[in-house]
Amino acid sequence: MQMLLILMFPLIFLLLFLQLYLLVTCQDGHDCYSQMEQSFYKDGDIEIAAFLHIYTYEVPIIMKRFIKYHRFRWFKSKNYQYALALVFAIEEINKNPHLLPNMTLGFGIYNVMHSHITVMENPFIWLVGLEKYVPNYTCKKQSKSVAVISESSIAVQMGTLLELYKIPQLTLGPFEPLLSDSGQFPSLYQMAPKDTSLARGIASLMLHFGWTWVGLAISDLPKGIKFMTDLKVELQKNGICVDFVELIPATEETLSSFQNSVHIQILKSSANVVILFCVTESLIGTSFQSWWKLMMWKVWVTTSQWDFASTEKPFLFHSFHGTLIFSDHHSEISGFKNFLRTANPSKYPEDSYLSKFWSLAFNCSVSGAFCKTLQNCPLNASLESLPPHHFDMTMSDGSYNIYNAVYAVAHSVREMLLQDVEMQPGNKGAKVAFSPWQLHPFLKNLQFTNPAGDLVNLNQKRNLEAEYDILNFWNFPYGFGRKVKVGWFSPYISHEVSWTDHKIPHSVCSVSCSPGFRKTPLEGKPACCFDCTPCPGNEISNQTDMDQCVNCPDLQYANTERDQCFHKKVTFLSFEDPLGMTLVCTALCFSILTVVFLGVFVKHRDTPIVKANNRCLSYILLIALTFCFLCSLLFIGHPNTTTCVLQQTTFGVAFTAAVSTILAKTITVLLAFKVTAPGRRMRHWLLSGVPNSIIPICSLIQLALCAIWLGTSPPFIDTDAHSEHGHIILVCNKGSVTAFYCVLGYLGSLALASFTVAFLARNLPDTFNEAKFLTFSMLVFCSVWVTFLPVYHSTKGKVMVAVEVFSILCSSAGLLGCIFVPKCYIILLRPEKNALKGFRDRIVSKETDVLKNSS
Repeated sequence: MQMLLILMFPLIFLLLFLQLYLLVTCQDGHDCYSQMEQSFYKDGDIEIAAFLHIYTYEVPIIMKRFIKYHRFRWFKSKNYQYALALVFAIEEINKNPHLLPNMTLGFGIYNVMHSHITVMENPFIWLVGLEKYVPNYTCKKQSKSVAVISESSIAVQMGTLLELYKIPQLTLGPFEPLLSDSGQFPSLYQMAPKDTSLARGIASLMLHFGWTWVGLAISDLPKGIKFMTDLKVELQKNGICVDFVELIPATEETLSSFQNSVHIQILKSSANVVILFCVTESLIGTSFQSWWKLMMWKVWVTTSQWDFASTEKPFLFHSFHGTLIFSDHHSEISGFKNFLRTANPSKYPEDSYLSKFWSLAFNCSVSGAFCKTLQNCPLNASLESLPPHHFDMTMSDGSYNIYNAVYAVAHSVREMLLQDVEMQPGNKGAKVAFSPWQLHPFLKNLQFTNPAGDLVNLNQKRNLEAEYDILNFWNFPYGFGRKVKVGWFSPYISHEVSWTDHKIPHSVCSVSCSPGFRKTPLEGKPACCFDCTPCPGNEISNQTDMDQCVNCPDLQYANTERDQCFHKKVTFLSFEDPLGMTLVCTALCFSILTVVFLGVFVKHRDTPIVKANNRCLSYILLIALTFCFLCSLLFIGHPNTTTCVLQQTTFGVAFTAAVSTILAKTITVLLAFKVTAPGRRMRHWLLSGVPNSIIPICSLIQLALCAIWLGTSPPFIDTDAHSEHGHIILVCNKGSVTAFYCVLGYLGSLALASFTVAFLARNLPDTFNEAKFLTFSMLVFCSVWVTFLPVYHSTKGKVMVAVEVFSILCSSAGLLGCIFVPKCYIILLRPEKNALKGFRDRIVSKETDVLKNSS
């Protein structure tokens, strides 16, 4: 026995020492809060239990056997607003004589830390009714609790336990897809609307501001991964690229490596917009406070699930100035702010949470049993006097959902009581006892309108997608963050967003391509990274960041900036055009000169040089050349059907007459010198003027070709919209190209025949013989038209017409100059050479030589 006492003495001493240590440390500082109650209870006919993460504490390893003693760490004012919203809703219902008459609602609020070893402590205490909890046993005579309200993250962990008792569980949010499994959680109802439209809303916001280059910081929990997948699909659908993706850890073990990688990634990234999505369980708050300097000058887009504005670290505010927050859209609850203004420890002395928060917020001293007595507090202290980062007077999404959850329980109880009265009229007015599971048939299809006028629907199949208010976080005045509504998003109707700052930030991988340019993808880079390439030719881009340029219509042209199409001006080779005016003057001058030559020949028609070369053919040739010069005028001026028809036919017939006349003159010269013997048949042809019949025969053949052309496919007016930039050129379409080349080919064959005959007669006596001049003239003529063909086909529009006119004038001038200029020179300037004596001597000598050769 003595030995046993000796062995137990050190253990007894250690226990006494620990008790003394706890007694001392609880009297001052944060350790005093460890003795405060972890619940807030109010009695009622029926009660609602709420498990909320109101404050965080730690359990030292040495004290784990004394689980009652916890070391306080920090208070979550945002979550405490949930508790106040529950109290407000219950008080409002109890004051309503129509909702639950003759019945009062009570509540029990318990602090629960999610993802902690103590997460099941208070749920067990609540279930069994004792602090020494035993699973599957209860020491309560009769439980008044009919439902449980908790955060989604807590419901995931304790939902299976409560499911054993079929207790209705209502979650205040955020919406958790895992809890939608009715097979695993048949007794659970989510008050938060579905957030399936959140990804679409964020993508729409990026598109609204033109932010096409973003970074992602997403919680690595299953909900975060699912959201990241949906968001990437929406971003890609809207042409938005992701520069980097960082997964935020939910455990402290991976926090250090996460911070280092994010430091590097943020510094390297050129994205000025970061989409931040986290769930309550993640260590987002801890990790972001460690690298707040890197967050400056970034635009953060996040959700109300992580409320950095409620942090006690005001230096974070400057980093998150300008942040856009997606918050569930809901109407304002009348009377809630006034309730918060009047809430204080004197009004709710049994609320240990309020006492804790009051002492922390207003630096009050605590004393008395369980540290419930507050001293040295400001006289006019109220929750409204606190800065927003200590306590926000605006009802949060979670508070709104818990408010609806309380009303949902009240409405379901009312429906059940009404049904019971209908089935048992004799029990009217009597208090009815029921089990929590009896509420499920009423909760599953419950739909009601809350006091704010919003529709609340607990049927998950008919639950609508969430609509969002878009809030802009302002750090003004410095250290007092506030949120201002700047827009809203609805998956059912169009949305609107406005930016409150003077300058909208930019977040793009490449600078936008202005109108007139198109995007050229960069190899190995995302679609948002590109070069800008000017639009080619007659193409434009009239918007920024166009993938492809578009062609202007045929009757329009692109301006030099390649961003607009203008109507083309109608143009043609006009008389006022410098080129047209030059060609007209040239044609008229040569026509006048030809008429002058004709006058000279008529005046000197009896002179030897005129008579020697068949003056009748000379007259015909000069008249034909006059028409050749004048026909070029048909190609100039506004085209019409008449001019289009006359252009080619007049050209073909006039030149055919001219070339056939030259052929007749050449044959006449050849016959005159080659066939001089009397009695020869060819001499008879020469004297009878048979060569002159070549002209009408050749001309009739050309006329027949032209008639066939006009009968099958005549020329017509056409437009050329491509040859000259900014202009539509009126031209005469030849109709049948084959017919045109047949006319031109026939004219070429006559010219070749004339050249061949003239070439054969080139060595004949040439005092008045024009054989050499005819040869040279036809050489010029053929050279012009052979050159014409390739040049004509290489030009377009007005230039093509000018080339044809120029060829007409050159070939006609060549004939005029080579044949008639030497003769007019002799007639006008060297009349002594225009004598018959010399000419006769040469003729006699020639005839003598011919007779000698024949004998």
